[in-house]
Amino acid sequence: MTKLLKLLPSVDRLLNAPECAELIGRYGFAPCKRAVQRELAALRGALKAGRLDARALVKSKRFPAALYEAAQRELAEEFGASLKPVFNLTGTVVHTNLGRAALPEAAVQAMAAAAGSACNLEYDLELGGRGDRDSHLEAALCELTGAEAATVVNNNAAAVLLVLNTLAAGREVVVSRGELVEIGGSFRMPEIMAGANCVLRETGTTNRTHLRDYAAAIGGNTALLMKVHTSNYEVRGFTQAVSGRELSELAAERGLPFVNDLGSGTLVDLARFGLPHEPTVAEALAEGAGLVTFSGDKLLGGPQAGIIVGSRELIDRLRRNPLKRALRVDKLTIAALVEVLKLYKDPHTLPEKLPMLADLTRPAAEIKALGERLLKPVSDLLGKDVSVSLVDCKSQIGSGALPLEQLDSAALRLTPVADKGARDAALRQLASQLRRLPRPVIGRIHDGHLLLDLRCLRDADGFLAQLRELGPNR
Repeated sequence: MTKLLKLLPSVDRLLNAPECAELIGRYGFAPCKRAVQRELAALRGALKAGRLDARALVKSKRFPAALYEAAQRELAEEFGASLKPVFNLTGTVVHTNLGRAALPEAAVQAMAAAAGSACNLEYDLELGGRGDRDSHLEAALCELTGAEAATVVNNNAAAVLLVLNTLAAGREVVVSRGELVEIGGSFRMPEIMAGANCVLRETGTTNRTHLRDYAAAIGGNTALLMKVHTSNYEVRGFTQAVSGRELSELAAERGLPFVNDLGSGTLVDLARFGLPHEPTVAEALAEGAGLVTFSGDKLLGGPQAGIIVGSRELIDRLRRNPLKRALRVDKLTIAALVEVLKLYKDPHTLPEKLPMLADLTRPAAEIKALGERLLKPVSDLLGKDVSVSLVDCKSQIGSGALPLEQLDSAALRLTPVADKGARDAALRQLASQLRRLPRPVIGRIHDGHLLLDLRCLRDADGFLAQLRELGPNR
């Protein structure tokens, strides 16, 4: 066995071979050395176990090329990006697990410019001294919403946390029982209250809350009244909710701030684009809210951010809270959000320039025509083991926005041709194979089929090109 093992080349010999030069140039000497050592160790193990013939291996035309190829695959996996672009064919446009809103090209370019250079993030170019990072966003947010002031943190949960910790630490916050929402990842409003060191004071019932309930709940330890928009569910039937205007009037009468958490939040009336109406930030402020909180990466279509707009006195109090520094956004978020807000200054062009809105307003006829064009080539590429058909389906907005509203769409329906007992396993295998493509394809399994909703598919040629890697004999 010792003689057989000596037939294998040394690590140094392999690293000094011309074939290894490209690997070293791409990944560096130390990582390549470790990869080669691991591959040689695997070969030694196979020889000792009797799974390989050393003489045949060394004489083979595939050696040591096969070793270099194995090392290259290992290095490519080690150094490859963990975050990968995917084809979102789930039918959920603003998909939390897939990064929510795609950014417009102007925002992407602005992020790249900010990332590659020093910038005036907190530097006042006119005065030549320290500046405020909110200054890049505040004027535009105030113009678009009618607010006196604005600030930005890293997401809407952080925005709510900052508001509660600043205005109500150690005191009571009155909220309707019907508005104690839970967002993704089992993150609940009561837990945010506890994290902000506030006392939650529930009022009303699950389905009906009246103004008198809020009034009765106010006591000597009450810090503020809060309304939480139930953006990710609806209670229908025998219901009653108190309007923001009524709450703002009650809060003013009792000398309390009124905060409206819109959650997904939007800066324009979506009804103008043929979508269901969702309360806008400007509407919430016009009703009298002292502060309004909302997300930057849901219905706004921008980067992940939590935006707070409202009275200058309250915003200034938020800025003085040390927690604000812990929750602040970086230069990349600011650069992207600035460009997205610019698009809202001309709302007529939003569906063409904002990817999120372009997908939401995409005509069903256009999606179906795309499906008809893809049907045959996809069927040919997947082969006889998979049946492919074009079906009507429903898309959803996603990320808790307008949860009951669905959009007409079309999908490629993939069905493995297999015995009934093996069909589920074949379906899961097909979905897994699509996820392992260079640009993973993410669909949804429904009623024994894999649906690829085409609403968000913009690069049809790229989608088809990589399907060839599967082939009919995958």
